Parts: sequence; structure tokens; C-alpha cells
Amino acid sequence: MKNRIKVFRAMHDLTQEALAKEMRVTRQTILAIEKGKYDPSLELAFKIARYFGVSIEEVFFYEVS
Repeated sequence: MKNRIKVFRAMHDLTQEALAKEMRVTRQTILAIEKGKYDPSLELAFKIARYFGVSIEEVFFYEVS
């Protein structure tokens, strides 16, 4: 699953560490999600979208490779 977390972090001037702290996960988790190596739980995906004040579809999307 693709995502725009890095874009939203940049828009809000947030580091991976700062977002990880807000989401109560490790920086490595945020890094893995951003790189597409790990798909977050539905709960975490909604939490990230809610944090940025956008719909989940604006942050996460499926792209056929």
C-alpha cells in the first residue's frame, strides 16, 4: 500500500520521531510504513489520517505495480 505520510509530515514540519511519538509507535515503524515495507493496522492508519485532519484515502492508497 502506498502512502503520503512523508508529504503530510513535511506540510506539518514533523520529523518521523515526532510523528512516532504522537502515534505511540517507534520511528522505525513510521519509516517502514513510509517506505511501503509495512502496512499499518487499520487503527493506526485511521489515527494517522485523523492526526493530519484528512480522510484515510488522502494518506493511504493502493497502487497496482
